[in-house]
Amino acid sequence: MTSASSPATPSAPREPVLVVDDEAPLREMYSAALSPYFDVVAVSTVKEAEFALHKRPFRVVVADHLMPGGNGLGFLVHVREEYPEMARVLVTGFMKPEMLLRAVNEAAVFRYLVKPVELKEFITVVRDAAKSAGAAG
Repeated sequence: MTSASSPATPSAPREPVLVVDDEAPLREMYSAALSPYFDVVAVSTVKEAEFALHKRPFRVVVADHLMPGGNGLGFLVHVREEYPEMARVLVTGFMKPEMLLRAVNEAAVFRYLVKPVELKEFITVVRDAAKSAGAAG
């Protein structure tokens, strides 16, 4: 008669999260890590991400910084303008102060993560972003 609690409560609907990364292994890793907690939609381009945003709302948008055919930071600036209630997370391989300043000032990112991203930290940041978006909305 011991009561074991499961890590994710299946009774509550999972919040939708959009992941945008052109690298398939990273996209799949992020999706797998977030799937127990969120309803994850993962796409490989900014164009696919924009299409996904028009189809349904998301609580959190996670975008890689540099991708062929689109800049993740510019995309997050657009997301802030069109969908201000969505929390935004930028994943980048670069630590340029001017780029990070733009991420904070123009895209109002919740957090930025520097590659290689530790999965435990990634999950924590996205969960915290979802909570912050819930509090704002």
